[in-house]
Amino acid sequence: MGKFVLSPKSLCIILNTLNSYPFNSIIFIDQNKTERMNKYLLSLTACALALSANAQQGKTLTEKDYERAESFLSYNTEPFIDNGGVRPNWLANDQFSYTVRTATGMQTYLVDPVKKTKTQGSGNQNGNTPARRNAGGPNEVLSPDGKKAVFIKDFNLWVKDLASGKETQLTTDGIKDYGYATDNAGWTHSDAPIVRWSPDSKKLTTFQQDQRHVKDMYLVTTNVGAPKLTAWKYPLPGDKEIATIRRVIIEIENPKVISLNIAPDQHRGTLSDDIASSGTFDDIDWKADGSEMAFVSTSRDHKNEKFRIANASTGAVREVFEETVKTQYESGQGAINWRYLPDTKEIIWYSERDDWGHLYLYDAATGKLKNQITKGSFVVTKLIRVEEKTRTLYFMASGRDAANPYFSHFYKIGFNGKGLTDLTPESGNHQITFSPSNQYFIDSYSKPDVPATTVLRNIKGELLVNLEKTDVSRLAAQGWKAPIPVALKAGDGKTDIYGLVFTPTKMETGKKYPVIDYIYPGPQGGSVGSWSFVASRGDNQALAELGFIVVVMEGTSNPNRSKSFHDMSYGNMAVNTLPDQIAAIRQLAVKYPMDTTKVGIWGHSGGGFATAAAMFRYPDFFKVGISESGNHDNRNYEDDWGERYNGLLENADYEAQANQNYAKNLKGKLMLVHGMMDDNVPPYNTLLVVEALEKANKSFDLVIFPNSAHGFGQHSPYMMRRRWDYFVKNLLGAEPPHDYQMKGPRLR
Repeated sequence: MGKFVLSPKSLCIILNTLNSYPFNSIIFIDQNKTERMNKYLLSLTACALALSANAQQGKTLTEKDYERAESFLSYNTEPFIDNGGVRPNWLANDQFSYTVRTATGMQTYLVDPVKKTKTQGSGNQNGNTPARRNAGGPNEVLSPDGKKAVFIKDFNLWVKDLASGKETQLTTDGIKDYGYATDNAGWTHSDAPIVRWSPDSKKLTTFQQDQRHVKDMYLVTTNVGAPKLTAWKYPLPGDKEIATIRRVIIEIENPKVISLNIAPDQHRGTLSDDIASSGTFDDIDWKADGSEMAFVSTSRDHKNEKFRIANASTGAVREVFEETVKTQYESGQGAINWRYLPDTKEIIWYSERDDWGHLYLYDAATGKLKNQITKGSFVVTKLIRVEEKTRTLYFMASGRDAANPYFSHFYKIGFNGKGLTDLTPESGNHQITFSPSNQYFIDSYSKPDVPATTVLRNIKGELLVNLEKTDVSRLAAQGWKAPIPVALKAGDGKTDIYGLVFTPTKMETGKKYPVIDYIYPGPQGGSVGSWSFVASRGDNQALAELGFIVVVMEGTSNPNRSKSFHDMSYGNMAVNTLPDQIAAIRQLAVKYPMDTTKVGIWGHSGGGFATAAAMFRYPDFFKVGISESGNHDNRNYEDDWGERYNGLLENADYEAQANQNYAKNLKGKLMLVHGMMDDNVPPYNTLLVVEALEKANKSFDLVIFPNSAHGFGQHSPYMMRRRWDYFVKNLLGAEPPHDYQMKGPRLR
């Protein structure tokens, strides 16, 4: 008798037919027959599972499915939000007008804080809008009095009188790679000057930047004909020569350059990997009359800070005090928080010496600590205002809201550390906008799942006027829902971590969903970003609508917590938050219908680095990854970032953290993405991983944007669609619509 083969479908039909017989009434004569029947029953179960998997694998998502997902992106959700976003137009006497969208159209209100009234009206009433100053050019920095602007020309600094247009050269010895006020070291480079004007507009402080021996970075355009080579100074970790700055003070009216009598400083700041993170020369504080200038010098590895005061006439520098830390010093969380108070010869200093970011009061004459101002298990994130007459500080801080340690509140406290008062007591993340007189402020507070309430308060924190309560009812009617805040344990099993979960708006009972983990490990940022209400957070909800549960977790080593929390991955960024991501997903799977055998991960920049690390170091957990613009080997990323969070090259094992060294471990599906004109994270970071994967005979996918920078620019919608396709095909096991075209904002 000849052989014949049954298809899985035919076999299942036969087994299902057998299953319809009343086996409980059949008497089996021997054990062999019983075993054969058991095999039939087992085959029936396997068949059912196979058919289910086959049906899932054969599923096709349509263009309508993608259109529905796209409807959850910000440009399609914002038009359905009413009464949100108070943007004040300040008038005389701290009055202001603002306009909001309502369900019936746009509406403008006029608010009077003295009368505590809010009335329908229009802006610019009685011509009370504050007068605008003369505007300088795009690469000019205006003086405080608005009469002058400085700019760079031929590596030297010039000043322009805005009324007459007269230009005067301030420096004369600037040359290529040793120019004045240049902002072109590492991943930041522009033609705008980096200066800090004195309050009286008679002086400014800047530097002559020496990068004559610093290595170049190269990028090459893609075009018809000869490519264009772009080169600029880009030092790397371990380089013997990095950019240094020779600090100077310049008198404007009769140009004179005064060099400070100290050795050149490293190109470093107390807050970030740039000395102009605030758009101006960082770590500078002038005396009001321009006679003194306080500044902070930061060591190459960010472990040592020197507080100094310079005589603006002679250039003499006095050392006041210094602070040295084991890992890295930072002057705040998103803002520089030290201040020089020359009238009382005091300094407000920021330190994490007791494991939390707090303010300290120093004697500027002796350099001695007078007292700690703030203390406790919370973080001062931004010093907003120093009121010297009443000796009161006003600041933002996180960690004292019982609902979530990332929620920021507005506080005041005395210089002596007494009278700590929460001026915004409602639970939630608070955002503050001051009136021109600083006697009133607009307070907008919300949570990731609770829309904003916006009120007007006086400086005492007293509620004066209820302004707006954001209404998302029209958006909810479209099928939108908020993400779910979660509190879990980190990979160590004891540290609290927080995040958001995005589930499909329509979930099928009994179905388990593949998981997508969006990651940005920092250590200077985090996955969640803002903890205020946002209707659309990237494409997280859009991905959920395609059939996934999306997880966004703030892991250990991210900022805005204790220093020990932030330093958990210091010196080993390769594992930065990854054990926390895995632990979080496993905990969430107990409550949510997650298929933890199908976990994907994606991220951009630092998230791209973390994604590849996840796929190489935890290949049995993460099955699909999309790594965009990753700094895969921090020896190939600008010097300051790696040396700040990892330590100097001679003191840290950069080699052990490089992703290309683990590429051979890849088991799942990996897409690598990079812009070939990326001047932040050079594309060679990704090409190192590409080469390692090829050497290891590993299959992978590569998307290149030949002329795009770090964020892909006009190609971002294309990249989003490719991301959706990749997860749908490889994680969901379905077929995406062919070359779906993102349609952008829609009129409804």
